[in-house]
Amino acid sequence: MATNAIQPPQSKTSLGNFLDQLTRPGELYEKLDDNKVRCYACGHRCLIRPGRRGICQVRFNKDGVLYVPWGYVAALQVDPIEKKPFYHVWPGHDALTFGMLGCDYHCPYCQNWLTSQALRDPVSDAHIRYVHRVEPEDLVRMALEQGAKAVISSYNEPLITSEWAMAIFRPAKQAELITGYVSNGNATREVLEYIRPHTDAYKIDLKTMNDKNYRRLGGVLQRVLDTIRMTHEMGFWVEVVTLVVPGFNDSEDELREAARFIASVSKDIPWHVTAFHPDYKMTDPPPTRVNQLIRAAEIGKEEGLNFVYAGNLPGRVGPFEHTWCPKCGELLIRRYGYIVQEYHLTPQGTCPRCGTRIPGLWPKRPEDVRLHGPGLPRPLA
Repeated sequence: MATNAIQPPQSKTSLGNFLDQLTRPGELYEKLDDNKVRCYACGHRCLIRPGRRGICQVRFNKDGVLYVPWGYVAALQVDPIEKKPFYHVWPGHDALTFGMLGCDYHCPYCQNWLTSQALRDPVSDAHIRYVHRVEPEDLVRMALEQGAKAVISSYNEPLITSEWAMAIFRPAKQAELITGYVSNGNATREVLEYIRPHTDAYKIDLKTMNDKNYRRLGGVLQRVLDTIRMTHEMGFWVEVVTLVVPGFNDSEDELREAARFIASVSKDIPWHVTAFHPDYKMTDPPPTRVNQLIRAAEIGKEEGLNFVYAGNLPGRVGPFEHTWCPKCGELLIRRYGYIVQEYHLTPQGTCPRCGTRIPGLWPKRPEDVRLHGPGLPRPLA
């Protein structure tokens, strides 16, 4: 197999030097001859020689040992779990969301580029001020103090920092918190088996059904399709998101192909089609129009998906903000953006009208769902 690793820069940034101190030996790799290692934290499966780094730039080989990020966060806040977006995971509750730095993709429209692309950005040294050392138990304590029900790894690609995420998720599960990944889906079976015992929910970006376009972003389409199948088969709660980018992935044929694939795995997987806005290095395409987003959602329903949501345009997408019973059409959850306005599921997670079980991770006490909340993020120091 060809080497997928990259040579470290001749002159490392002070950010890179600083982050190298916040590491420890990893677990998601195998040792090879001549002190080489094979990392399997993500689908690139980088072959990393001594003194070199993986594509993510944050996992590196030192004398035949793979060192991985540990002991810090670069982004941290409490906000509605609907923002992840998870619409079938404890609606109306908050999630403490944390992130590190680095990514195995280089999407030009990344909306979290400050964290995911920090090590590729020429002004990355400025990110040092965002890095805070922390212990796993500190994050669990913060979540409980803030009244959050979930702890989510996001902002950068969580797969490449899975050892750190599991160090947090283990005590989080002991504290009866929901745990989840917000990921690009470039996974391996090994990393999914590693995180599964401590991870409940998994959000996957299905960015395009065109492999050539996926490779422009740094990925491979088939790996993401495989991840959607594997996570569903392994029992994660899975939701899929497609950012509808005009001129990139918004043709009716491509959207229909995406919906058809998701339905082939399970018609109960929620599909979120969300609106693009110019950001980072992709500033030419116009923002996604309302009618484009509604049409994308309609395609999902036409292909048999039971739960299709249109996001990022609150109050403008008609029925596609809400959850409806796929059998009798009863309104089950009414939303405005990230705010839950009505919640009608039974304690058993069923439709109150016809008794159909609605798949998801639901609160055991519907009366605990926070309605008409502010829906605004609460940054943490």
